[in-house]
Amino acid sequence: MAAYAALVSLMHIIDDIERHHSPPISLSKQQVQSLTENVTFLQEFLEAYISPVSDGDEADPLEMRIADAAYAAEHAIESHIVAKIQLSRSKETICSRFFSCFRGAEDPKTVSPNHDDDEEMNLYQDVQNVIQEMDEIKSLAMQRNTEKVVLHDKRRSFVSAPSSTGKNSSGTVVWSEGVVNGILERLVADQHERQVIPITGMGGIGKTTLAKTVYSKPIIEHRFDIRAWATISQQYNTREILCELVSQATKQYKEQLSERSEDELGLELYQYLSGRRFLIVMDDMWSIDAWDRIQRFFPDNENCSRILVTTRLSHLSSQLNNNYIQMEFLDEVRSWELFSKIVFGVGSCPHKLEKMGKEIVEHCRGLPLSIVVVGGILKNMEHTLGGWESIRKNLTSIVNLENDKHCLKVLKMSYNHLPIYLKPCFLYMGVFEEDDSVKVSTLVKLWVSEGFLKPVNGKSLETIAIEFLKDLVDRNLILVGEEGSTGNIKLVKIHDLLRDLCLNEGKRDGFYHVIGQSSPRGRSSQRRVIIRRSTPKKIVLDDLQSMPCARSVVSEYGKVPGSKNSGLLRTLHAYKFRYYDDESYVIKSLASQYVNLRHLAVEVGSMSSIFSSFSRLWNLHTLIVSCEKEFTAPAEIWRMPQLRHIEMTERSFCLPEPSSDDVVIMENLQVLERVRNFKCSEEVVKRIPNIKKLGMQYLGGEGIEHDDYYCLSNIERLCKLESLYISCWYDFRVSLYVLTFPQSLKKLTLSMNGGFEWEKMLEKIGALPHLEKFKLWQGCFKTGKWEMVEDQFPSLKYLGLYSCPSLEHWTAEASSIFPRLEKLQLFHMEELKEIPSQIGDIPTLQKIWMTDCGESSVRCAKEIVDQQVDLQGEVQFHVQVWFPRKDEEMQTFEALQSLAGPNFEVV
Repeated sequence: MAAYAALVSLMHIIDDIERHHSPPISLSKQQVQSLTENVTFLQEFLEAYISPVSDGDEADPLEMRIADAAYAAEHAIESHIVAKIQLSRSKETICSRFFSCFRGAEDPKTVSPNHDDDEEMNLYQDVQNVIQEMDEIKSLAMQRNTEKVVLHDKRRSFVSAPSSTGKNSSGTVVWSEGVVNGILERLVADQHERQVIPITGMGGIGKTTLAKTVYSKPIIEHRFDIRAWATISQQYNTREILCELVSQATKQYKEQLSERSEDELGLELYQYLSGRRFLIVMDDMWSIDAWDRIQRFFPDNENCSRILVTTRLSHLSSQLNNNYIQMEFLDEVRSWELFSKIVFGVGSCPHKLEKMGKEIVEHCRGLPLSIVVVGGILKNMEHTLGGWESIRKNLTSIVNLENDKHCLKVLKMSYNHLPIYLKPCFLYMGVFEEDDSVKVSTLVKLWVSEGFLKPVNGKSLETIAIEFLKDLVDRNLILVGEEGSTGNIKLVKIHDLLRDLCLNEGKRDGFYHVIGQSSPRGRSSQRRVIIRRSTPKKIVLDDLQSMPCARSVVSEYGKVPGSKNSGLLRTLHAYKFRYYDDESYVIKSLASQYVNLRHLAVEVGSMSSIFSSFSRLWNLHTLIVSCEKEFTAPAEIWRMPQLRHIEMTERSFCLPEPSSDDVVIMENLQVLERVRNFKCSEEVVKRIPNIKKLGMQYLGGEGIEHDDYYCLSNIERLCKLESLYISCWYDFRVSLYVLTFPQSLKKLTLSMNGGFEWEKMLEKIGALPHLEKFKLWQGCFKTGKWEMVEDQFPSLKYLGLYSCPSLEHWTAEASSIFPRLEKLQLFHMEELKEIPSQIGDIPTLQKIWMTDCGESSVRCAKEIVDQQVDLQGEVQFHVQVWFPRKDEEMQTFEALQSLAGPNFEVV
């Protein structure tokens, strides 16, 4: 796997140099051809090659030799780039000193005129050595025993297309009604004292999934005033757990709680829970210490509040409550039901495979995770007796192992059956902390930066990454943590046993190194470095200094200590923490030394450290920076065609207009966010033809000459734009009615100043054929009305109306509106008196959220629910109302709370 990833990465470097408008170095055409031929052959060999299965710490020697050869080629090329750019800097300095000598400065130093030639000769020889090594490896590969090589096309035939839905079937676990009802009875029992209900069982047996099942039951939603869920884990952080619980209980964003201490959060939680009936789930608890530190913030209100705890440790459960729930393995019938759902969905198992299938299920020994993972393998294979027989044989060899070892062996088998192009993507999940929810957008950017995604059929690397992610979800190896408002995958997680597998295989293959841990390949050759949150600073310092070949640093550490290596760093992802110029050698050296950076995600006090030598970052793909101060990007940014993603997350930034002398087209740029007063001129539109996501803030300013000073009418010419965010503050002086939108738009968020009239814009927006998500903030409705007509918003799935105090009447002339709407959110719409009754007729509608809305509109929502219940007996959507509990509004709240019932919740 590491070998395949290294080969793909090498080809990316060669392509980047060959396609760059002004590459820092040039490569011999003959050598490029030889490298390409060798790499292509070895990639195809590895795609078809069945590596010897090993349970030890050593990887296959042939694969490691291939990886080492690819690494050597990368090192030769990237080291030469560093030397060339640093030599260029030296010449600039010498030139400056030469002229300064006329002003009495010291004599300039000289550089050998043959230095460039020497460097190029060294590069040529180093690459030639690699080519010779690859030629030898190629010969060995061709001589390999044919029993260990299968036809490429045959191996690929086992791989199905990625799931188009992105759903994860691993949540489908079949328990007896008695198990679920037993927990429900204890949760709703009329025992007034606060009770702890532990659920115990081995890893992979379904404790968390069972807890989620009962947690989301309507009877539980209606029973408890407050429900909150926190994952504890082995390396728990009390403050983070309290922050999560307070956020869920009080409906505050976690960013609002970031400055509060552990005690302040605990006190707020205690006060908010006091007097209310609550259900708290503490998932994956490993120690009584974690319980002792948190449970004191859960008051005993004598009102039937409950705390549900899941743990693998039976002795811990008995400490919490002797009457705990012990999870049992699934019986034969339920194991087969689960297996059938995973492999065949709503279909049934063909008769010819049923006997073999039941033998496979028997070897899973009733462990849900094993059944889910093995089912994921078989779902993506041809349904033949031969294919299923190979799986059964593998399971037979491990059936007599102890439970934990048995489960890990089954999981290892699922990894072995992955196509090689998915293995690096799966193993990369071990980079993140235990139980972390990982943003899909972050994961995709890191996969692209790391260079192990092979281009396919002209698709963008980001598109390939999403397809690979969905494939891993479809195979039940990655879990969907949260879906976005339009059904896309927003967050992903991984089961801790599967994460252990990632770490074990990643260590064995030398795919990455966790600081502070041993490595079978030693530290000096490590290329990907992970810094955990809990790693002591001294260990981090010592380890980093011994890794001169590091290409990637992913850090959950407070700061990234400097490593004065050879400047070969490609990926620096340490975005969650703040860095200051006087504290980190890495930040000081970003642009001056680490010239090969592809992915930079950090928080800094000042942008000067990054932009001081920005033009030398010849291959930068992703720039994500949180900076305390607003700033202006350097003009050189328009001469960096490799850039794919530019995002500033705390303060907006100005982007100067490109010079007409520049001819660089930024074909790769897909994301540009938080740019301030962006002038979308014809010159700019030409430079960013493939932009997909654009986020702009307009603050106004001096010197504005006319209504379309910022050329907003040109946005329509960005024909590949899918997501647009525009925010305008109150002092903005330009008319926004000139705004036009491209037909490609799928997501649109508009936040306008108080005087902007939406009536003039909504008809234009409603005509967009592909718009799926629309958020509207502030602005005004001059007439106080929004009258909807036929054929508007044909594709809209999500609509959010936020803080529009002038909107009182929302009506519809059409018999049907929003034909595909799934979710509606109304936030601070206090004056809204009515909601179109036609919304209740939308067949796809799932949920309505209402926060701080007027009593009249809430009653309209209740009427919609009641109408649907009368017509259908059961409705497919429900309404959730969040209402502020202010003293002067308590009477209104109590009146609305009396409306609560099935499909209608008031909190």
